[in-house]
Formats: sequence, C-alpha cells, structure tokens
Amino acid sequence: MAKTLAGRCYCGAIHYAVADEFAYAMNCHCSGCRRTTGAAFKPFAGIERGKFAVTQGQDKLLIHGRDVEEAHNAHCGTCGSFLYSLVRDGQYIHVALGSLADEPTIRPTHHIFVGSKAPWFTITDDLPQYEEHMVRRVAP
Repeated sequence: MAKTLAGRCYCGAIHYAVADEFAYAMNCHCSGCRRTTGAAFKPFAGIERGKFAVTQGQDKLLIHGRDVEEAHNAHCGTCGSFLYSLVRDGQYIHVALGSLADEPTIRPTHHIFVGSKAPWFTITDDLPQYEEHMVRRVAP
C-alpha cells in the first residue's frame, strides 16, 4: 500500500491528500505554466484522478478552465496558491510539486516545452529537454 502525501496552499485554507504513486514527473516551461505559477517553469507530478482528494477547503478552491470537468487549474481562492491541474480529459491530476508538504518518491525526469521557455532562465541540470511535449507517451 502506497504512502499518502499531504499538500496544502500557503494560507492553509485548502488541504489535499495524494497517493505516493505518481506515474510521471517533469518540469514544464510553456508560457501557460509560467503564467499560472509566476515562475520560470512548473514542476509537477501526474497521477490518476482517483488517487487525489481535496480533504479540506473544497469551497475555497478557485477553478479556472474552459471545461472544468475535463481540464482546469485549481488555486486557493484565499491566498492564490497554485495547487493542481486536471488534465488528460479529466483522468489525471498534475500536482504542483511545490504545494506538497511531504516529500514524494518521484523526481522530475525531463523538461518539456523548452522551445518556449523564459529567455531569462537557463536550465542547468542534465535532464533531457524537449522542444514541445515528449514524443513518446509518459503514462498510460
């Protein structure tokens, strides 16, 4: 049985639990992720939707997306912290790794969308880099 990790927003209004069974992790440099996080890139880990649950503050979530049942970004409506994205037709959650209170076993394995990365940021690690998304599928 996998360990359960805790996560929360900056102000503590929203808490979540997620299984430490992430299928993949990466650093996304696309302009959307940069704007959502306010950072050079978004480090995230992907997991099946059923292995993630908001445990406190569901009513405080600020959900932004065109089709909230299949794709959205979730922030704390109080402090603005970015917590997760619902992706892949609503089947997966991309947990913002910075919102975890506990340490996951997974680490990002590559950088995606480096073709549109912030020009003022230099990637200094040896992880593989992809101009856009990866050519092969990362998870089922």
